[in-house]
Amino acid sequence: MQIIERTCLENLFDLLKARGYDLFGPVARDGAIVYDQIDHVTDMPIGWHDRQEKGTYRLEKTSGSSVFAYAVGPYSWKKFLHPSAHLLWKAARTENGFELIKDEEPEKRKPAFIGVRACELNAILIQDKVFLGGQAVDSNYQANRAGAFIVAVNCTHPAGTCFCTSMGTGPKAKNGFDISLTELIEGGNHYFIAEAGSEKGADILLQIPGRPAAENEIAAGDDALKQSSEKMGRKLDTENIKELLYANADSPVWDEVANRCLSCGNCTMVCPTCFCTTVEDKTDLTGQHTERWSKWDSCFSLDFSYIHGGNVRTSVKSRYRQWMTHKLAAWIDQFGTSGCVGCGRCITWCPVGIDITEGLAAIRNNQTEKNNEI
Repeated sequence: MQIIERTCLENLFDLLKARGYDLFGPVARDGAIVYDQIDHVTDMPIGWHDRQEKGTYRLEKTSGSSVFAYAVGPYSWKKFLHPSAHLLWKAARTENGFELIKDEEPEKRKPAFIGVRACELNAILIQDKVFLGGQAVDSNYQANRAGAFIVAVNCTHPAGTCFCTSMGTGPKAKNGFDISLTELIEGGNHYFIAEAGSEKGADILLQIPGRPAAENEIAAGDDALKQSSEKMGRKLDTENIKELLYANADSPVWDEVANRCLSCGNCTMVCPTCFCTTVEDKTDLTGQHTERWSKWDSCFSLDFSYIHGGNVRTSVKSRYRQWMTHKLAAWIDQFGTSGCVGCGRCITWCPVGIDITEGLAAIRNNQTEKNNEI
């Protein structure tokens, strides 16, 4: 492990840019922490802190100098890896039918993602399984993912809706990164404990001014992450979670939630692992050109479950149950892991404050009461 002074963080940015990477990271904009292209450390939300609760998100500017004193915002890294819309193909009418048009794509620079939280890193690894791990590989995701350099940040500032500790996905990044950073401010000292997770990361760290981390500094980092685990705003009991949900398809809890749910799809849009899409065709007014686009969709949309003859899930109850059961149970059967990483976004950005951790606890309590009655 290596100590990097706060003043040397810009060296990391310069090295990555010199090696052909475009940098993407958190910025404070429109009242939220969002992800966008950045060039310098000063582009980041220095001194900003967030407050999150059910249906509530607020940014506060402090006098502090922390670079990463906030949790996740409404954006996730799937914005870049699995974008909300991308062109599948386009074609032009000819005398004998039509022909596909293939434009020359500009040369793509490699992305470097700065400030990837442990929960989000796990979300990326989950989407790797979805898009790259099966027989059918998503070529667009593969192209976006190729060569990505990941600078992870071990989270010392969880939000009130976070529960990554329950899901085993944080607050410390364990794998899948090139470099991980733990930010510490002790008195007048502001530094990062840096750890390499790949040969690329180790090579970069060798070029940054630094020194080996002392035992007391490593202990301070471990203590900060321990405190972070204890400050999680939410908990989710994952014991027998798959069996619990499969056995409670008729639980009255689904009706209670459905009475509040707006079926707006916010939870799926902000979720870092949700990947459902639809396909749209666009034709110009002359009928000479057409395009086919892939766009994000949501299982909360009524048309999403439409098949020949009608919709499979016509009620809000059935759509919410499908989302939560797939996320926490069926995903395990499909991909060998939960589809939830405990980032808490679905709680924060639900306009009516539906809480997935409370919903699961209610189903578990209802099941316990039923068992006691037998």
